[in-house]
Amino acid sequence: QVQLVESGGGLVQAGGSLRLSCAASGSIFSDKAVAWYRQAPGKQSELVATITSGGSTNYVGSGKGRFTISRDNAKNTVYLQMNNLKPEDTAVYYCNSVFTPLPWGQGTQVTVSS
Repeated sequence: QVQLVESGGGLVQAGGSLRLSCAASGSIFSDKAVAWYRQAPGKQSELVATITSGGSTNYVGSGKGRFTISRDNAKNTVYLQMNNLKPEDTAVYYCNSVFTPLPWGQGTQVTVSS
């Protein structure tokens, strides 16, 4: 059974850092482009960052310059390092394959206090 598990969220003060992890079980992640998304309360889901199977990265929106997406294919895991967090980064963060979406995981809550 394919399962995505996001972890690493939490409550941090503005300016702090978190590293999110996205682990895939039952599916090979290493040959897939993967994205991190987030959904803030009352808002639509938005794309945060993508990473191709070859490791090329792209960032969208306010995370540019502060977030870094990376992957460890041996662990079938994709990461999102988030630095200099701001209150507007508060959201539930999800990951998924870009072109062949898998069943969505529960996400991980990130809350940034001012």
